[in-house]
Amino acid sequence: MPQASFTPRSSAYLDALTQEIEKKLQRALASPSLRRNLLQELFTDIALEIDERAKDIILSPEDDAISPAEDCIYGQLCFHDVLADYYVWVPESGKRILDLIVQLWSQSFASHIFALLFHKWLFEVQLDNSEVLLRFSSALVQGATNVFWIDIQSNTRRFESLFLYLLEDVALEPTRLNKIPVQVQRDLYLLLSRFIFFYNSVDKLESFLRQFPVFPNAFLVGGPADFFVIELADQVEPVLLHYFSHIKVLQGMELRMATSTRLKTCLYSFTSPGGPMYPTRVVRHAAWDALDLLFPVGRYPRHLISLFFRLLYPWYWPSSCWNFVMDCIKAVLYSLLGLIYSSLEKLKKPKF
Repeated sequence: MPQASFTPRSSAYLDALTQEIEKKLQRALASPSLRRNLLQELFTDIALEIDERAKDIILSPEDDAISPAEDCIYGQLCFHDVLADYYVWVPESGKRILDLIVQLWSQSFASHIFALLFHKWLFEVQLDNSEVLLRFSSALVQGATNVFWIDIQSNTRRFESLFLYLLEDVALEPTRLNKIPVQVQRDLYLLLSRFIFFYNSVDKLESFLRQFPVFPNAFLVGGPADFFVIELADQVEPVLLHYFSHIKVLQGMELRMATSTRLKTCLYSFTSPGGPMYPTRVVRHAAWDALDLLFPVGRYPRHLISLFFRLLYPWYWPSSCWNFVMDCIKAVLYSLLGLIYSSLEKLKKPKF
């Protein structure tokens, strides 16, 4: 990857910007009660798109210089894109910021900020301390996970430059990839597997799977394609469970008949095993809970109809019986534990 070039004017601007970032991190370190809000504000600031006035200052006018905007091929250049290049070009400028982030390591948004500002720096500098390298690379994967989820939740691709750097310049470049520990390499590949479709990088899939690292449990799970598909599937289930748990706020809301029927049909489609949705057992139960809460009328007939159709498919009987027995055992155990706990509480109470 070619290095970005900065003029004295753009360097002065980015130095001033670095000082502002440092001041906000210092304020966050000194104010525990305001720490989360300050870090969230800082994260929002560095994720902003650069306006035209700032672009005129930052972008190099020299014909032979490589602009820091070269990484941004989507018509959107954000502050973190330029700062990430700058901290590779002038590593000492980001050292104080990095030290402050390490002191705020356990706080919300600290890993987000680290991933945006230092994802290139991590692979371009030489870190001799293996513990520090493990900590930084793990924080990068965690921070990247968080910001990619923000893109999904907002249906934007503001952090696509970070994803493409990790995919094209790290995962597909063994020289950089081998700089981080093997376990983090595996975590990085699993992370990229989850979001590769979202960031429209399917053209890199074949190369990506060829470079997939070897996992210790590969003899049980399968090859790279198996790990890739499992990560995709695991990405879908948490989203569905999240939606089903929050959709209950619609209870009591007045909807038109067509809208109500559409919602009921959508939920009901996730209550049955097999096609076309092929939901997991956890998703099926969450869908039933949401459906019964939002549409209590006809609850028992629905369950009876569902049970009848389940009886038409004998291959589901063993798993259904097993799950029923396990649920009964768990219910009995929880009841016994609750009884024992309440008895102990009664014994602890002083007698007068």
